[in-house]
Amino acid sequence: MSFNLAVMLSETAQASPDKPVVVFTGGQLTYGELDELSDRLATGLTSAGMQPGDTVALQLPNIPQFLISYFGILKAGCVVVPLNVMLKAPEMAFHLGDCRAGILITWDGILAEAAKGAAAAGLTQIYAVGYTGGAGPDGHAGDALPFERLLAEPVAGYRMATRQPMDTAVIVYTSGTTGRPKGAELSHIQLYMNADIPGRLFNVQPDDVVITVLPLFHIFGLSSILDVCVRFGCTMSLIPRFDPATVLAAIQRDGATIFEGVPTMFAGLLSCPHINNYDLSTMRVAISGGASIPAPVLDAFEERFGVVILEGYGMTETASTTTFNQSETERRAYSVGKPIWGTQTQVWDDSGNSLPRGRDHVGEVVTRGMHVMKGYLNNPEATAEVFTGDWLHTGDLGYIDEDGFLFIVSRKKELIIRGGYNVYPSEIENVLHAHPEISEAAVVGVPDERLGEEVKAVVILRAGGVLPAAELTTYCRARMAAYKYPRIIEFRAELPKNTLGKVLKDELVS
Repeated sequence: MSFNLAVMLSETAQASPDKPVVVFTGGQLTYGELDELSDRLATGLTSAGMQPGDTVALQLPNIPQFLISYFGILKAGCVVVPLNVMLKAPEMAFHLGDCRAGILITWDGILAEAAKGAAAAGLTQIYAVGYTGGAGPDGHAGDALPFERLLAEPVAGYRMATRQPMDTAVIVYTSGTTGRPKGAELSHIQLYMNADIPGRLFNVQPDDVVITVLPLFHIFGLSSILDVCVRFGCTMSLIPRFDPATVLAAIQRDGATIFEGVPTMFAGLLSCPHINNYDLSTMRVAISGGASIPAPVLDAFEERFGVVILEGYGMTETASTTTFNQSETERRAYSVGKPIWGTQTQVWDDSGNSLPRGRDHVGEVVTRGMHVMKGYLNNPEATAEVFTGDWLHTGDLGYIDEDGFLFIVSRKKELIIRGGYNVYPSEIENVLHAHPEISEAAVVGVPDERLGEEVKAVVILRAGGVLPAAELTTYCRARMAAYKYPRIIEFRAELPKNTLGKVLKDELVS
């Protein structure tokens, strides 16, 4: 049996060739055009010496060329390695060397760093979107080639390369918060199933228009938006960078029906001062992932937009989705839902015993099934560390309620132990987000000689907001146990975030 993930595109293009797959400021791309251009790119890769199983690094923002490259690489039988556009040269060198990339497809705006990293990794074939040749003013490599070179050869009747279901299709690198980034190997069938099943769960339809501002080089955007949309033939409204006003304008302009984002994006939309200027009536559902969304943010968003947020849970190592709230009628608010079809999720204690249901039984979330990665590329030791048999240890703490809904309370490494008491940051963040003067908040543990750790809150006020620290302390003390409320309060203009919009809590500890 053979199976190539790119069949999703060819099937949809055959059924709806004139349907837009993406719309963006100034244009659109149809399924038929994407199918033909990705055929061209696959031919270009083959002409450049790539063979099935070789790796091709893809470092692009949310632009149409990302889609062309992604499906072209798959059609050629090669392995896609999506890379963050914010990587610096030493980081690029590590990623390119670790995956042994034969070609890098990048973007002229970041070519200087990309070229330096490629040179350090010994990679010589670079194709850059927007690059027209010659060395730029910052001295970036003059031997890179324009992206269009990969599209130069016309094709007729192109046939995609044969792959096996469990062959690696994509390698997505983890963020590397603990040591070097690790490349999670995701197979063709795994990524297909993680598009097909979640897409059915939240009832994606061909006439849906999905706001696509999550970076496509991240597993959430790649699997839960790009793969899902192409599988079900709907349209993506492509946005390169999150800006609340830009997103709201795109919802109105394109008649968007679905918004997918991380919690900070939902908070950002709510805080947009011009939100009432936009017609958002086409929206039918929102999907949150990447971290647990604070309950006050969820409630405020649903009330303001009149749409339900369906919260899910997953990670790079599970090809995005692990659990999901299936629908408005079947969801459990503030939970991340139930295991998707074909998977199992449990909560274990430190001895590897499955805990009973109930909020008093918090333990590490473990999961197994078709959604779990093959392993970490070139890293059997790290792979062995996260598996017990076929159970993957997620590093997240949570509990399963009496009805089988999973609740995430903290990353295991973010658990604060203050004077012997367990303090879960998300619980305090919920209280902080409920304050009318607070736009965003994050809670971390900081070293303390007497108690081991102390609770620190970093707070962002709404525009024009005034909130003395003493008043916020009083507010917290009235709403939580004495061992929980933050003794250290820091006000900032913004929180440090990665390209997905997740808060970088490690940077808040100092």
